[in-house]
Amino acid sequence: MDDVAAISRLKFRYLRALDTKSWEEFADTMIPEATATYSEYLQFESRDAFLAFMRNTLGPHVITEHRCDHPEIDVEGDTATGTWYLADTVLIPAHNMLLRGAAFYTDRYTRCDDGQWRIAHTGYERTYEVVLSLSDLPSLRLTSSRWGLIAREDGIAPVEREPGAAPVREEPEAE
Repeated sequence: MDDVAAISRLKFRYLRALDTKSWEEFADTMIPEATATYSEYLQFESRDAFLAFMRNTLGPHVITEHRCDHPEIDVEGDTATGTWYLADTVLIPAHNMLLRGAAFYTDRYTRCDDGQWRIAHTGYERTYEVVLSLSDLPSLRLTSSRWGLIAREDGIAPVEREPGAAPVREEPEAE
């Protein structure tokens, strides 16, 4: 596999691991010294600090979708840089909130001793972000989620199930 394809695959694995909350796999996409910058107020100086933040803020109580495309990747030996166009959606049922946005990621990569590319730095600059109250969308219903959240007439409710297990479908009670 050529380097550009390997780096693209790395970024896609990073996004999938983030959205599925596969934290060990997410951590493996980065070197231990990896840094991340999302604004002047949100900066991380290690993979462990970044991972702890992501686990706490984007745990199973938050549903996310991150999509990156239009990669511009430049490789120079065992280092590379990449710019990606991000579109993301974040749904936080407990706060009755939906966030939608776009940004441009700027990444640095390094080829590690095992021959695999990993992220040395990641971060993005937003082009826009909108936040909506789910109360403003009365017809919106969350009918399925990996973490067992479903919509009911009185709001979003958890349904006990393990991620990866077959979805639980609750039938409405007969009147």
